[in-house]
Amino acid sequence: MGPLAGVKVIEMAGLGPVPLCGMMMADMGAEVYLIERKTEASSESTLHVSKRDMMKRGKHIIALDLKDPAAIELLLAMVAKADVLIEGFRPGVMERLGLGPEPCLQRNPALVYGRLTGWGQEGPLAQVAGHDPNYISLTGVLYHSGDPDSPPQAPPTLLGDCAGGAAMMAWGISSALLPAMREGRGQVVDAAIIDGISYLATFARSFYQAGHITDQRGAHWMDGAAPWNRSYRCGDGGFITLCSVEARFYKILLEKLELQAHALFADGNQWDRPRWGEQAGHLQKLFNAQSRQYWCDLLEGSDACFAPVLSYGEVQQHPHNLAREAYIEVDGSWHARPAPRFSETKPEPAWEERPPKDEKTVLREMGLSEDMISAVGV
Repeated sequence: MGPLAGVKVIEMAGLGPVPLCGMMMADMGAEVYLIERKTEASSESTLHVSKRDMMKRGKHIIALDLKDPAAIELLLAMVAKADVLIEGFRPGVMERLGLGPEPCLQRNPALVYGRLTGWGQEGPLAQVAGHDPNYISLTGVLYHSGDPDSPPQAPPTLLGDCAGGAAMMAWGISSALLPAMREGRGQVVDAAIIDGISYLATFARSFYQAGHITDQRGAHWMDGAAPWNRSYRCGDGGFITLCSVEARFYKILLEKLELQAHALFADGNQWDRPRWGEQAGHLQKLFNAQSRQYWCDLLEGSDACFAPVLSYGEVQQHPHNLAREAYIEVDGSWHARPAPRFSETKPEPAWEERPPKDEKTVLREMGLSEDMISAVGV
């Protein structure tokens, strides 16, 4: 059983980071009740979880017509028995449905009410649409990514939706559960992606404050100017990464590449910035002369601070990931195991694709009355 065993979570179906946050909590052992909007097709979808939708795994799925007052009353009855509610609508939507924090906390004063949005619950952008790159653009994080001669780019959905959104929401809920369970004191958790990624960028911002990064993109060791801290293309079209920041690791890199006597690298001064461009050009020619595997055989496993750049299709077969059993294959789909790992309360997600319990059984087990269940047409 995972560390969240016994915790009941109501997840209002949505897009982006909310489903991921619900999946994370389900993986850790929580009972997650996914509330989907009832449509003509939803009655069939509630009996089958697609293996392509990893983020529905382990969740009880209930389809409700949220325009029906009986459905709202049923949801409030569920709230009274839950520990957490997660929603990701624009500010005001849950209030208009009659499911805002006030009625929910009246039913359950110990409830942790999680609100996950891009821009937050207030401010001039609170009501406008946005996506991952828009949110991280306002934090300074996107500015320092990519080549200085190209527009900034970031990994799809990772920094904003997943790190600043889902992970920070899960962190906020876990924190709020402590006073809720100890003292019966529930509260609203306002998790805005823009706030989350700004907070996570504190480490990088500390380098900015110290002058290691400036507003001149790609001019410093941290954002790609240093030849020993960047990615390179190999002769077969693959890529590798270097980040030999410390002098002892840089020395190992030069030894492995047999560059100790080369005119560009002979003095071992890795901080000679005027030479960085020429050094990077030489390294690119060097790496382009051999395949990615050649450089893996030479550098991987040493303290040169090296790694190949793997695709999602490759990561499952890397020896390190295999040794840690970092991924599991289920019905042809690869799933990453939950992180972090626990020594005692080890989570065991519902990997297998299987029909969830039918809605009536789920609601009965939660303690709702037959009259209330029948009133919503379940």
